Amino acid sequence: MKKLVLATNNQHKVQEIKQILEDMPLEVASLKDMGIDIEVEEDGETFLENSYKKAKAIYDILKFKDEKFIVMADDSGLMVDALGGAPGVYSARYSGEHGNSQKNNEKLLKELQGTPFEERKGRFVCAVVLINDDGDSIKVEEYAEGYIGEKLEGLEGFGYDPLFYVPEFHKTFAEMSSKEKNSISHRGKALEKVKKEIVKFL
Repeated sequence: MKKLVLATNNQHKVQEIKQILEDMPLEVASLKDMGIDIEVEEDGETFLENSYKKAKAIYDILKFKDEKFIVMADDSGLMVDALGGAPGVYSARYSGEHGNSQKNNEKLLKELQGTPFEERKGRFVCAVVLINDDGDSIKVEEYAEGYIGEKLEGLEGFGYDPLFYVPEFHKTFAEMSSKEKNSISHRGKALEKVKKEIVKFL
């Protein structure tokens, strides 16, 4: 069975991806599983640039090993119309501290203070890059549309999920079950596309 190596140290992300790809004939491994301990600097100007950079860095480590693999990297984030697309590629470090969801959410609420609900439209973006052991790559990008709430709602999910409200469900991402969220989320939709593409590498 071919190994799918996820170029991330984010265990929430690993769990979500494993769930969505569970019916694929792949052995899914995280960087930790592979004994790879690196942080790739995400200094690209787009989500796709960052994704490719992460996937290529891991591919460059694995290509010397004698095994069949596919590296998968994703970069995702939130773009808010009223903030000119911010936080964008800086989503994970919006508050200045990488991965501090509480501070990132606090900053987002502060920036949108006084903005009426109908003007708080935004979207999550997910860009996925796959590179196989031959160095061939596939790129996919998907979106989830919603609004930024005025307070944190729900205990599920991670990141900006408690603020991302989806009118059709009358819930934030953090109030949804993982099955509900995966059916409409940016990552869920991107990975459905990946499923159709990844067969070229199997």
